[in-house]
Amino acid sequence: MIEWKPLGAGARPVPQPVATPLVWAGAGVGALLLVALLNTVAGPGRPDLALAALSLLAAVLGLCARFTAAPGTAVLCWLFLNGFAIPPAGVLTWTGHRDTPWLVCLCTAALVGTGLARLVHARAAYRRLAPARPGPGVRGADGPYET
Repeated sequence: MIEWKPLGAGARPVPQPVATPLVWAGAGVGALLLVALLNTVAGPGRPDLALAALSLLAAVLGLCARFTAAPGTAVLCWLFLNGFAIPPAGVLTWTGHRDTPWLVCLCTAALVGTGLARLVHARAAYRRLAPARPGPGVRGADGPYET
């Protein structure tokens, strides 16, 4: 006789974050490709567009990272933003009134992505631990359940 068992019956663990060096490698490669693509398509000298795209990249990378990876992700994205998205390309500069908000924006995006991922994983883990309620009209050992 064949006994059917559901595949998802056991408790599933909360996914572990990706190792920080892998997130940083993804940030470096992703930022390089993204800035190169933006410079090709939109032209150089559009730092606001590049900042928005790199912030989105930092948030997406934050979805699979630890909180400790956020500052490094932000700095790597900022290096490519500062070095290649604003003229002259290939020259790193520090302009406090411009670069400080950019770093804060990139770090905030990475932290928001990481926080969002932790919240989603925590909700999923809570739902897995909560007892399931039977549907309406299901009779148990001690009578029908009300919903």
